[in-house]
Amino acid sequence: MNIENLLSLIGGLGLFLYGMTVMGESIEKAAGAKMRSFLDFFTKNRFIGMLFGMLFCAIVQSSSATTVMVVSFVNAGLMNLVQAAGVIMGANVGTTITSQLVAFNLSQAAPVFLMLGVIVTMFCKNNKVKQIGEVVLGFGVLFMGLSLMSGSMEGMKESPFVVELLHGINNPFLGILIGFVITAIIQSSSVTVSIVLLMAQQGLLPLWICFYIILGCNIGSCTTALLASISGNKDAKRAAMIHFLFNVMGTIVIAAILLVGESWVEAGIRRISGDNIGRCVANAHTFFKVFQVIILFPFAKWIVKLTYLFVPDKAGRGKQEGFQLEYIGPASVFSPNTAVVEVTKELERMGHIAVENLTAAVNVLMKPEDKGIQKVYETEKQINYMNHAITDYLVKISQSTLPMDDMKNIGGLFHVVNDIERIGDHAENFADSAVLRKEKNISFSKEAEAELLEMLHRVIKITNYSIDMFSNNSKEHLQEILDLENGIDQMERDLQESHVERLKKGKCKQEAGMIFSDIISGLERVADHATNIAFSILDEEPEE
Repeated sequence: MNIENLLSLIGGLGLFLYGMTVMGESIEKAAGAKMRSFLDFFTKNRFIGMLFGMLFCAIVQSSSATTVMVVSFVNAGLMNLVQAAGVIMGANVGTTITSQLVAFNLSQAAPVFLMLGVIVTMFCKNNKVKQIGEVVLGFGVLFMGLSLMSGSMEGMKESPFVVELLHGINNPFLGILIGFVITAIIQSSSVTVSIVLLMAQQGLLPLWICFYIILGCNIGSCTTALLASISGNKDAKRAAMIHFLFNVMGTIVIAAILLVGESWVEAGIRRISGDNIGRCVANAHTFFKVFQVIILFPFAKWIVKLTYLFVPDKAGRGKQEGFQLEYIGPASVFSPNTAVVEVTKELERMGHIAVENLTAAVNVLMKPEDKGIQKVYETEKQINYMNHAITDYLVKISQSTLPMDDMKNIGGLFHVVNDIERIGDHAENFADSAVLRKEKNISFSKEAEAELLEMLHRVIKITNYSIDMFSNNSKEHLQEILDLENGIDQMERDLQESHVERLKKGKCKQEAGMIFSDIISGLERVADHATNIAFSILDEEPEE
């Protein structure tokens, strides 16, 4: 083995990995939001979820990427574990499409794909078409890498050292270990199987040892999802564990069959695949995955239950100190396809916390007491924490490769988090007024209290409508929001006038009047922020 062959192998592997990355990211960027919607819709049924998992993974060409996306869905509370199990099992079959494509040996057409992809990406101005061009470009780069690797391996078989080294892999368990280690490092079973396929085509590896290396790849592909789940919640860890248990169980069963009837399995695959050794490897990869799904799919619910033994609920554990986000996972759980969904869920949670704190602040203003006031201040600290954490996350994801539809929404999400934070600020201002009222023993008339509570009721109603409209991306409550906004604006003007009349007639003191005026102005501003949240999903601005 000379240095030229080694460099050619490394360069080919680099091109192959880069081509797969470009293809996957381009597909996700062009259609990630739509695929996410489909994934959310079609996973209600476990069987259909499995079929969609196959399709999704076949398009993205990475079971690891698909599984990480599923882990992110589970972490965000958008998918339960049984649904996740179906998608994960389907993804394991879908990932075999790469080895099937490699077996077809499309290397001769690689320059055509490359040129076509370059022309489209450089000269086309339409973003959608440009993304398709990037997919074609990635496809071309992938097969150029395969061509380089194949050429280098052809030179390797002339090296006695390489031949002797590879022929030394004559133990099934060593084959499994090699497949596991390489896949765990590369984090792509498709790449490892493709390399094994090329080596088999060059006569560097016998078919029977390829079977065991493929099984090792099966387990090694779990590392990406396991790493992604480390800092996630319990269900995210369980989703990754489903992937691990499914692959380990399948590997054990298939390995046992091979150890007993290896010659029969090999003869059957050769009979189906013909004389093409590359086709034999690709088909073995597919058959193993399909067989694995067939035998384990009926036991999906039991596999899910088994994950609770590995990731148990810790009863009696106290609430963690400090504030935390619930739906946005740490860096290790990050998935571009679910990032915006996670932010939306977190903003929905933040919005409801702000509404509850607003209600508490007005109630404590009616009946000032230290415990209630302090609770409002503590909740405001939580809202401020969420504001900074979500904003930082938005900055981070805006710099990553997101689906185009999601990228368009980033600006609106920045505005929404700011509007919710401002609602929280008004609650804090009301608590300040409660402190002042308590310290100076300021009293409100029964009429003023009733007016404040009525206005609060309307403001809470419009805010809940707005949060619902934003979180569900629905225009269902649009007219109610517009009517409530106009009504609250008029109510604020009417209440300011009636409050002035009470001052003139001496029905309330000046200090009470100032607090009352500030509160109704603040509530009107909350309604404005709520309207902004609702209109964040629309292209137009709310009418004044």
